Amino acid sequence: MKYLLYIGCFLMGGQLMAQVKISGKLVDNKNKPLAGASIVLKDTYDGTTTDSLGNYQFSTTEKGSQVIEGTLSGYSNFQKTILLEGKDIIINMNVKELITELNAVVITAGAFEASDRKKTTVLTSLDIVTTASAEGDITGALKTLPGTQQVGETGGLFVRGGTASESKIYIDGNLVNNFFYSSVPGIASRGRFNPFLFKGTIFSSGGYSALYGQALSSALILESNDLPEKTQATLSFGVIGGGGGIQKLAKNKKASWGLSYNYTNLALAFAVIKQKQDYFNIPVFHEADANFRIKTKTGGMIKYYGYLSLGKVGFRVNDIDSVNLKDAFRLKNNNTYHNINWRENLGKGWKLQAALSYSNNKDVISNELQDANDNKILVTNPAGYEFKNYAVVTQSDYAQARFVLEKRLKGLNMVRFGSDYFYSNEKTTYTLFNGDQYPNTIKDHLNAAFAEADFYISKDIAAKLGGRLEHSTIMDRWNLAPRVSLAYKFKNKGQASFAYGIFYQNPESQYQPAFTGVGFAKATHYILQYQRTSTIRTFRTEVFYKKYDNLYKTANDIYGRMVAANNTGNGYAQGIEFFWRDKKTFKGVDYWISYSYLDTKRDYLNFPGSMQPNFVAKHTSSLVIKKFVLPLKTGFNASYNFATGRPFYQIKYDNVQGKYFINDGGRTINYNNLGFSVNYLPNLGSKNPKTFIVWVLSISNVLGQKQVFNYNYGSISNRKEPIGPTSKRFVYIGCFMSFGVDKTEDAINNNL
Repeated sequence: MKYLLYIGCFLMGGQLMAQVKISGKLVDNKNKPLAGASIVLKDTYDGTTTDSLGNYQFSTTEKGSQVIEGTLSGYSNFQKTILLEGKDIIINMNVKELITELNAVVITAGAFEASDRKKTTVLTSLDIVTTASAEGDITGALKTLPGTQQVGETGGLFVRGGTASESKIYIDGNLVNNFFYSSVPGIASRGRFNPFLFKGTIFSSGGYSALYGQALSSALILESNDLPEKTQATLSFGVIGGGGGIQKLAKNKKASWGLSYNYTNLALAFAVIKQKQDYFNIPVFHEADANFRIKTKTGGMIKYYGYLSLGKVGFRVNDIDSVNLKDAFRLKNNNTYHNINWRENLGKGWKLQAALSYSNNKDVISNELQDANDNKILVTNPAGYEFKNYAVVTQSDYAQARFVLEKRLKGLNMVRFGSDYFYSNEKTTYTLFNGDQYPNTIKDHLNAAFAEADFYISKDIAAKLGGRLEHSTIMDRWNLAPRVSLAYKFKNKGQASFAYGIFYQNPESQYQPAFTGVGFAKATHYILQYQRTSTIRTFRTEVFYKKYDNLYKTANDIYGRMVAANNTGNGYAQGIEFFWRDKKTFKGVDYWISYSYLDTKRDYLNFPGSMQPNFVAKHTSSLVIKKFVLPLKTGFNASYNFATGRPFYQIKYDNVQGKYFINDGGRTINYNNLGFSVNYLPNLGSKNPKTFIVWVLSISNVLGQKQVFNYNYGSISNRKEPIGPTSKRFVYIGCFMSFGVDKTEDAINNNL
């Protein structure tokens, strides 16, 4: 036994004598020690981890040529071949921090992103739907963000002193020319598309990407859903109509198709809620859509979306120029939109996105001057009244072809480039009281090429450089628009961003055909932003300056139409904005506050000089609060929107002096609106529910506060009347059911 112990001790001693000690230090490229890194001899069991000072030490009995490796998540790997000959070795290691999507700075100047894929975004898709004042409209929710205006008399997004036409909306990269329902006098129009169609939303209030153009102020970029999680059906009904749909997922989960139909009829709502207008044709809409999704072998996706809408409305209002006459307005609208999009992985870091879209919109509009008994009359004396009897038929065809190539470089560095082709053909026929017709056709081919690159100097410093080149055949002009964005990330997780860009836009079709020599309008953006974002809190502030050049001034053509006469207009918009969202301070309460200060003036159209536009308020703010009470299975949502009064003007033409002047003007009262909604989930907590149900109650302008958006002036008299909402408040009650997918968890997590 003693002999065996001697042998064991001898062997152990021999083994100890054969061990080699390996030590050193691991630091990053800034010589900062890194703790917790794994240090090993490759393909062996020998190794250790670094301490708080980056030091490491371990022993090995391996001999000969070996590879030592140091690894730490978020950093490059260190590898070195060493020769073990019985002597201790010191190996100091230096690694470089990798730039990943989790730790890299994100360029955000001018843009709000709402994507279900990112946890630190400002708004999610469900946030958009459950904002009380939004009433289920995408752009309604965006009006609670800084930079937007509370314009209630017409549709569209008014951003940082820009008109509605200066904001463009895209679905999967393709422009949507008629995103909003056709406008009727003095009534705001909603967006046509269901918010649940989209998985991602980027709202740029300025300084948007070179991949998009023809918008002086902002871009709203929507990304449609991919394959559904599973086959599901939906059913909804409420006081204004109902609908249903199905999304069918293939058994191999690589393809899907879907159909839906919705019917809207406001008869019941208008019977209960008195309207200012006297409707002889209650608003009725039929809407249907279809889609398919196909996943390719390389992980790409082919997506198609098609939409059809048929609607009509007719109402009477008192004629502003007379005491006992009425104006009877009718609108019939047909609208279609088709978008097919192909995303493909080409290999070696290359990606392709190609898309085609087509849309058609037809508006049949008429106006009649009627007597007290609702009979059509023709008044020729005094002159001017006869022109209140007219008809307008507008038919518009739009098409777009687009491709984008993207190459992933080292780290997050990326370059993308591509081209757009836009075709537009707008035909308008104006019919006077006497049957005389004035047809007008506006046709344009717009070609564009663009390129953009993302550069990450480090995980804390990034730059986006791009440019866009466009040519319009109707004006036979070229433009070149550079875009630059920079971002720096602070150690406290805050970051600062700067964006600069030039943006161009054609004249609106209503001011075409323009006089000879008219070119693109131009806006130059400067944006400085600071934001600090986490999953529970977001603070964001922006200072911006926007300079307008070459804005359109209007004049009458030989047919008496108001068209773009020259590009001598100009203007500016400047201000500061704040946004704060907090999910922590008050238990179970999610709220956000936004505030905007805007100083803007412009000289364009028939303005007699540089003036604050009548669609702009200097101060706007919003407060949105959401609380889900689990025992009651109910979510409570409230929002309060405020804006200071907007200017209004009556602009007339002085035939003697040959110029326009302000005949009357003033400022509206402040805008106040409290919205409230309740969402009740009766089967919340049920085990494996086959049906997911949400009951919704929504009330706009709960306090019944007086609202004046603007003023209308008579075309013959000097009378004016305020433009306000069609009713003091509006109440909606509805039920939404989903079959096949349990969305209970989403409802709780997103404070539905």
